[in-house]
Amino acid sequence: MTGINILETDSGIRVNVGCGLSPTPEWLNFDNSFSVRVAHWPVVPTMLARMGFFPEKSAELVEMARRGNVRFANAAARIPCATASVAAVYSSHMIEHLDRGEARAFLAEVWRVLSPGGVVRIAASDLSLLILEYGVTGDADEFVAGVHMGLSRPTGFRGWARWAVVGPRHHLWMYDGESLTRLLLAMGFKEAAIMPPGSTMIADPGQLDLSERESESVYVEAVQPH
Repeated sequence: MTGINILETDSGIRVNVGCGLSPTPEWLNFDNSFSVRVAHWPVVPTMLARMGFFPEKSAELVEMARRGNVRFANAAARIPCATASVAAVYSSHMIEHLDRGEARAFLAEVWRVLSPGGVVRIAASDLSLLILEYGVTGDADEFVAGVHMGLSRPTGFRGWARWAVVGPRHHLWMYDGESLTRLLLAMGFKEAAIMPPGSTMIADPGQLDLSERESESVYVEAVQPH
């Protein structure tokens, strides 16, 4: 992991959880993708790619992990940072992939690692936008496809094997701004608010994309109270 510049602000480091292919420069970036987990295993990523288990994006994530830009973490179990050491936590389009219990466990970890006054920023697919669009189009198939909660059964040996190795990546819950705000308040955070794209309570966001996936997202922030 040497050679990666992680900038620590006066109040602590900044962490991007579930970064995927969009790590934030000078932030500590974590992802729980299988490709990140096996990136440093000799031969394994190459073998899996040849067998068709790794699409091009997974191979790119392997390279990011090998360079140290992205590190593995199952954030619903533990964010590998010391207690009260983090100034800001950002997570984009990850919480939808957690069930309700996992989402609460993830936010409990965010609470643990944030220093008092630290900010959590959650970007998620906005269910209310999909509902509004459905009200206009009346297209139920488009609506169900948009929530990404439907899942086709794998077919053939390769399909079932990939399912067993990589696992499904569909949504397990959906949110709008109000439901995310309620969840953060229920977890003990304060000042929870829906944020306009490009706006943040994070004192020094650096190069964080504050409008990531703007057309489909809602952004909610909250503060770890003193």
